[in-house]
Amino acid sequence: MAFATRPDLRPHSPNFSSGPCAKRPGFTLDALAGAFLGRSHRAAAPKARLNEVITRSRDILGMPADWRVGIVPASDTGAVELAMWTMLGARPVDILVHESFSEGWANDVVKQLKLADARALTAPYGRLPDLAQVDPAHDVVLAWNGTTSGVRYDSADFIAADRAGLVICDATSAAFAMDLPWDKLDVVSWSWQKVLGGEAAHGMLALSPRAVERLLTYKPAWPLPKIFRLVSGGKLTEGVFKGETINTPSLLCAEDAVDGLRWAESVGGLKGLIGRCEASLAAVATWVEGSAWAGFLAEVPSQRSCTSICLKFTALDPAVQPDVAKKMVAVLEKEGVGFDLGGYRDAPPGLRIWAGATVEPSDVAALLPWLDWAYAQVTAEIAGV
Repeated sequence: MAFATRPDLRPHSPNFSSGPCAKRPGFTLDALAGAFLGRSHRAAAPKARLNEVITRSRDILGMPADWRVGIVPASDTGAVELAMWTMLGARPVDILVHESFSEGWANDVVKQLKLADARALTAPYGRLPDLAQVDPAHDVVLAWNGTTSGVRYDSADFIAADRAGLVICDATSAAFAMDLPWDKLDVVSWSWQKVLGGEAAHGMLALSPRAVERLLTYKPAWPLPKIFRLVSGGKLTEGVFKGETINTPSLLCAEDAVDGLRWAESVGGLKGLIGRCEASLAAVATWVEGSAWAGFLAEVPSQRSCTSICLKFTALDPAVQPDVAKKMVAVLEKEGVGFDLGGYRDAPPGLRIWAGATVEPSDVAALLPWLDWAYAQVTAEIAGV
């Protein structure tokens, strides 16, 4: 039952935005003192720093040795678009849609690339699509974790080991927080701004040998913008995967990315990062079990995200839910205990708690009584009590 008593304990950091996300614990601007400001990104030392982002990312994620990973423009969005524009069209494609970003990928494939042999396998917020429909002869585009729905894939069994098509995986809110099934994926993308709390605008693109083969043997029917080109003269542009970026990167942001990766190593690498995220999810799950008004948007427990934790109202008239959510967010921000907790605009009314690795599980636990308090205040106001 929600209580009206104002909690005493406050989160140490009230930042729960899903992007840009909270900086790592203990971060100060002093961490960026070594940035190569005013230097060319083509010079040896700055290029080495960019390559450090690549190598540390590869090592922490446990990526197979024969994969390539590089820094690309325009955040995770740019990385996904690069993959789709350069590789799709060779085969029919299935786009798995269960939240807003995967819906955006479907829209781009159907309406921008205009692929006639594309189909969107859709599910409402809170569920995954019917995975039995996925054709192993088709290319597949999916978001491993729904940032706007709080639903993640809990298994890759639906992806055939002997598939003929490629699997393009948007992993921006999953990388560094979840075990990715590298043997079932061919293209994986993410951004610096999510789980490790880096700054935005830079994307990461990882390619399996099968994806590289597609790049070298398939030429799309449409022209490619310069920032999408990974092949020149029939050969892969290898420099992209060694820190030679397609366009000019921010060396200040690169320094910040390296700082986040070093912090990740200090907390136990991927295992430690996953543990932090899962601890936050466990705290919310325990709280939800005793809640009279909140539930998970994700219907299947094993599919509940440990980064983008999306909550729905379980005991309110649907007509008042949007107003309650909006007012709760405003109350929590006014109190300074939780910022950016609103659910995504296209999702059902509710709240979203970002619990990526840079968010302390203790801060998530401290936030939960404040949710009860805010709910009590807002619903009492609406009821005129």
